[in-house]
Amino acid sequence: MEGCPVTDQVQVLVAIDGPSGSGKSTVAKEIARRLDLGYLDTGAMYRAVAWWAMQQNVDWADTHAVVAAAQDAPVEISTDPDRQFVRVGDTNVTEAIRTPEVTSHVSSVATVPAAREVLVARQRGIIADSGRRMVAEGRDITTVVAPDAEVRILMVASEEARMQRRGAQLGGSQNAEALRAQVVGRDAKDSTVVNFSTAADGVITLDNSDLNLEQSVQAVMDLVLRAVPQLA
Repeated sequence: MEGCPVTDQVQVLVAIDGPSGSGKSTVAKEIARRLDLGYLDTGAMYRAVAWWAMQQNVDWADTHAVVAAAQDAPVEISTDPDRQFVRVGDTNVTEAIRTPEVTSHVSSVATVPAAREVLVARQRGIIADSGRRMVAEGRDITTVVAPDAEVRILMVASEEARMQRRGAQLGGSQNAEALRAQVVGRDAKDSTVVNFSTAADGVITLDNSDLNLEQSVQAVMDLVLRAVPQLA
């Protein structure tokens, strides 16, 4: 059963974390559509900063320069699930930030704690501006960005399922080695600074390895409606 659009009086913040290819982005966007909520892809923010840093020829070994890039990057991210875009200044980088080249440098931003602090503050600001009416997804939403969310979910899937999903998302453009680097390799790097493989207290684990998209969406909807029954 789909929930009814959320009224202006009802606040609901849904936080979804998970590894690459777990389906969290696709599911989060659909939940946002069905509940008339905003959608925040925090991973896109890290990607946009990585893109900006590349344009500025930042030395990835210089953590101060990486933090400065996080502070200075003029990133704008849409929170409309039906009109997704990412801009850095006047440049639309929606497609550019998904390239293998940018992907290979995202962890160079994400694994710098001070850079994460800068971006977490931005993310919290976006959530606050939405009136806490949002579905936010990423790596540390349930534990750092929004630990007080009404619904907190860790979405996981088997490595095989995640590889297949990310490969399909990329249109089969990546060979197995490159795909593994994007999925498993990046997870390994990011896991050094944030835990997105084990649910924290109060966070519900949803394994969707054997679920299709609609089943995954329905599973999350059930959790949301259970936590905030006035939405039903």
